[in-house]
Amino acid sequence: MIMTQEQAFLKAQEQLQALFAFVQQSSQQQLRLDQVERGLFSRLLQLGFSLLSAYVAAAGDGNVGDSATDRHNQTWKRLPEPHARPYRSLFGLLSIARFVYGTREGQKIQHVPLDAILGLPEGEFSYVLDDWTQRFCVQDSFAEAVGSLDDLLGLRPSVRSVEHMNQTLGAEAGTFACQRPAPPPEEEGELLVLTADHKGVIVRQVAAPEQPRQAPQQSGQVEKRGRKKMACVGAVYTIDRHVRTPQQILDELQRQQRDRDRPKPRHKHVWAELTREVEGTLCVGRITLFDQMADERARRDPLGEKETVCLYDGEPALWGCWREFLPNSVGILDLFHATQRLWVAAHCFHSQKSREAATFVEERLQQLLEGKVGYVIGGLRQMVTKHKLKGQKRKQVLEAAQYYENNREHMKYGEYLAAGYPVGSGVVEGACRHLVKDRLEGTGMRWTVEGAQAMLYLRATYLNGDWSEFLNDRIEREQRRLYGNQAHEPRNELAV
Repeated sequence: MIMTQEQAFLKAQEQLQALFAFVQQSSQQQLRLDQVERGLFSRLLQLGFSLLSAYVAAAGDGNVGDSATDRHNQTWKRLPEPHARPYRSLFGLLSIARFVYGTREGQKIQHVPLDAILGLPEGEFSYVLDDWTQRFCVQDSFAEAVGSLDDLLGLRPSVRSVEHMNQTLGAEAGTFACQRPAPPPEEEGELLVLTADHKGVIVRQVAAPEQPRQAPQQSGQVEKRGRKKMACVGAVYTIDRHVRTPQQILDELQRQQRDRDRPKPRHKHVWAELTREVEGTLCVGRITLFDQMADERARRDPLGEKETVCLYDGEPALWGCWREFLPNSVGILDLFHATQRLWVAAHCFHSQKSREAATFVEERLQQLLEGKVGYVIGGLRQMVTKHKLKGQKRKQVLEAAQYYENNREHMKYGEYLAAGYPVGSGVVEGACRHLVKDRLEGTGMRWTVEGAQAMLYLRATYLNGDWSEFLNDRIEREQRRLYGNQAHEPRNELAV
């Protein structure tokens, strides 16, 4: 039932009196504080619903006469009966009845004055409910998000509607990220660092309408439910120089403790693009990401005054994009990946967790840190011959040597350390875990490409600390699109 303003206020007054009575009764019964807290919250939601209904009723029914002119200066006739639209708020579902203006033929609605007065969203969900729901969604599964809304607010939208909302907001988050202003220059570090890596995401196989999915043809045949697409994950930040010696790096690795004096990244931003197949190559997505990284470099260092350091693993595709999109920058092979190859080689000669294997790695890592890459390459190849390695062990050691040969120009660690450059890509490794794995690799999760990309955009926005700014920007843009000059003035709706 749609209440008048007077009815809504009377209802609110009754509920307010009931709140007072509940507190008094709770005191007499000596309830636990948390029981009183829960009781107050549920009753406050009911009071909020009544007051929100009163506010809507006070705005009227949008009847401005037999005809009305829209923001494009077109005049429309008032349709005979009010039209109701649902509005899903934090307090519950409201039905808002208002007069609409349009054409008689087909009853097509073209102009709704009350919608502009109230600043209603395009969809059924309120902007506040959008915010709360998607905060849950970027951290947990859609089903868990719906369950949390039900537990906290007594609201239970369908999982499908929440997924649709996620995809809609995700597309807008991608646009917002590209238009984000640069951080204040005085808050930036000396070096600009860009790094990228890949992380797999399991996607569903979606059959085209004319090609329905076929059942397995042979007994015992297992149908593949999905396959992985690679997400190209990027991170950019600034940091001050930190000069170190090879021995300091070795000491830090042996202690497995972070150097307390190491400067912290400033204004770190992460994002990810799913790769798409184009002519048999997985390039779209990676190219998009590197293009965005180049834009971010220009935005944060418009005069080209900062030294740019780029950190990647040994994947040739990443270095190919680096050469094309990030010229005049220092390319460094991530030390962690370089060290991993040493451990693989060590276990071809010594047992795992042995002191001999650790010594093998330490000796050669020191050579790498001192810039003696050629010694390590030659030594590994000689050891293959000397120990007459065969089969898998021979292959692994030679692959390690070739890996260093391929990336030799990016392994001048002695120079990098002396210049105060970072030599590890821990930031993007962490982004692969926090941005992608922690949300998109839950048990049984299968994503469409569109759904996964939307979630990546939204989760990156959330992790980057841009959530409230993004939603306020999104609200303002949608209001201007829907109502033009009639839109409410921009305001910080998320500050409460």
